[in-house]
Amino acid sequence: MEVSILIVTKNRPKELAITLHNLSGIIDLSLHEVLVFIDGCIQTMAIQKGFPWVHWESVSSSIGASPARTILYKQGKGTVFIGLDDDAHPLTPDFISKVNQVFNNDKKIGIVAFQEIKGIFASDEIAIENANYTSEEYRTNDFIGCGFAIKKEVYLQTNGFPVWVDIYGEEACVAIEVLDLGYQIKYVSSIMVNHRVDRLGRIKEGKFYFRFEKQLKNTIYYYLVYLPNPSYKIARLLFHNFKKYGLKDLTYFRLFWKSFFTAVFSFRYIMRFRKPVQKTTLEKANKLKGLKY
Repeated sequence: MEVSILIVTKNRPKELAITLHNLSGIIDLSLHEVLVFIDGCIQTMAIQKGFPWVHWESVSSSIGASPARTILYKQGKGTVFIGLDDDAHPLTPDFISKVNQVFNNDKKIGIVAFQEIKGIFASDEIAIENANYTSEEYRTNDFIGCGFAIKKEVYLQTNGFPVWVDIYGEEACVAIEVLDLGYQIKYVSSIMVNHRVDRLGRIKEGKFYFRFEKQLKNTIYYYLVYLPNPSYKIARLLFHNFKKYGLKDLTYFRLFWKSFFTAVFSFRYIMRFRKPVQKTTLEKANKLKGLKY
């Protein structure tokens, strides 16, 4: 098996169906496999029969996106893993051959980061018209979980997606471990995915509050696990987020303290996973060009 396309899903059966229908027209099942992990969602389980060519994994109760990825990625048989969100589909029909070309041209590339085009569009052609760049490539220090590729041999050398993260921030953990192994992450803008996100709808549903809470907590965890001396970075993180968000409104204020105390009470558990990376890795990562979100 050449490529495993891996998707974790929860509470988005319609979006997942769109993604799978799209994939069915551009992949070769003799060479490529699609694996989907249903993270505790009965409604999504109901659509399995419509996609018999997909390898399904599921749990009855939600365990979180990152732990779900940890389980799912152990099942992949391909030499290359391609990660997609359940509401993201490739806009580049030959995205697999482009990924393989990047890996074959430079053996030091461990991860290929795709260009994310956010929004709900009437057609893929219109989505592509909203791309920021179509021919930009550079070494970077991160990747976006809705669209990326990683060599299986590289992934297996890392600790994988962290079980100590539930959702938001797990990609940064894999990225820093890949960089610490001496591999590189390459952003290739010509490989595009449409992340079908309704930003206005998420604001109305309070998704940004949810993301704030998770990202603050998980960033503290990240510093504790990977930084040789995390105290200063954690202090700066807390000060910045309290000033920018905690004082903004009562909900952010409450979520700030909730995240803080969750991290405090989880300290002993998180320290079990502590594995600081080399200082040279952090220095190199800080010098690399970041992704355009």
